[in-house]
Amino acid sequence: MTAVSETASPSSIPRHDWSRAEVRALFDLSFPELLHRAASVHRANFDPAEVQVSTLLSVKTGGCPEDCGYCPQAARYHTGVEATKLMSTEAVVEKAKQAKAAGASRFCMGAAWRSPKDRDIPKVAAMISEVKALGLETCATLGMLSGEQAKALREAGLDYYNHNLDTAPEFYNQIIHTREMQDRLDTLSHVRDVGMKTCCGGIVGMGESREQRAGLLQTLANLPAHPDSVPINRLVQVEGTPLAGTDQLDPFEFVRSIAVARILMPRSMVRLSAGRETMSDELQALCFLAGANSIFYGEKLLTTGNPDTERDMALFARLGLKPMALVEQGSTVHADIIETPVEAGAGSMSADSCSIACAPSCAA
Repeated sequence: MTAVSETASPSSIPRHDWSRAEVRALFDLSFPELLHRAASVHRANFDPAEVQVSTLLSVKTGGCPEDCGYCPQAARYHTGVEATKLMSTEAVVEKAKQAKAAGASRFCMGAAWRSPKDRDIPKVAAMISEVKALGLETCATLGMLSGEQAKALREAGLDYYNHNLDTAPEFYNQIIHTREMQDRLDTLSHVRDVGMKTCCGGIVGMGESREQRAGLLQTLANLPAHPDSVPINRLVQVEGTPLAGTDQLDPFEFVRSIAVARILMPRSMVRLSAGRETMSDELQALCFLAGANSIFYGEKLLTTGNPDTERDMALFARLGLKPMALVEQGSTVHADIIETPVEAGAGSMSADSCSIACAPSCAA
């Protein structure tokens, strides 16, 4: 067996000591070999025919003071996104009810803040409590958090907090200048310290090299605890942002990124997030084969488009996939693989959808 094969052999045991060379070796495998390894890891940890379905609502859009180069919600860019005030709890709960009726098991709330003010936390906490009471998993992405803010959100019933790393450490300052990657790591630490789960991934296709994509995934995999959910976003180019006009990432390179994420973080949910609107059914199918087992679902991904729910359910039917159902154990609501799935074809499916890239990162 070659050194590359030994280094890159699939394992279900999480590691936190991946070297850049090991991760790069995975990226450099032949496409069939990489997908085989990723699919083997996926099958060892999940039912490969089940996909978690999540929905996101932008509860406060636009006006963000950050300068993230991909984000149409940044106040300094002219993208046509208008700033809005924080939604009422009643309006958010109504959207959550619609999402649950449409088959979502997790509801994520995103606000375009650099970080919430302390006076905002009780308002968001009320939203979280009400959505949790519907029997949905709750997720939020509000920007940087202090330890006390994280504690307050946890006490309100928040299950997951989304805060993406975006890209490799060495590429970060080419994308964002208004905060450091360490700021993101500090927020993730606060979230873990209060017992919340983390949703943390990044964006590919921002002009980074394969080496830098490897650096992003290495950093994620070497966190003290693997993120429970790992959104992999394909850059959505929005006119008016600095990254508009960036060369499109090769689709097979995107699939490689999904596969390597699956191998490095074997027990995490690997999520197809922003950019699905422009993905063909065939590309999405390859991503599911490579180990993706979660999607954001509905009409809109914060401020960018998302495939409509009927198309998603039609694709699930063609591939023999089914939405992962939600299980309650005691007082903890979480998504587990169970034998009684949500009906994949029942009813019409419509809801605002979730992810943050401008979805998982603009507010994260």
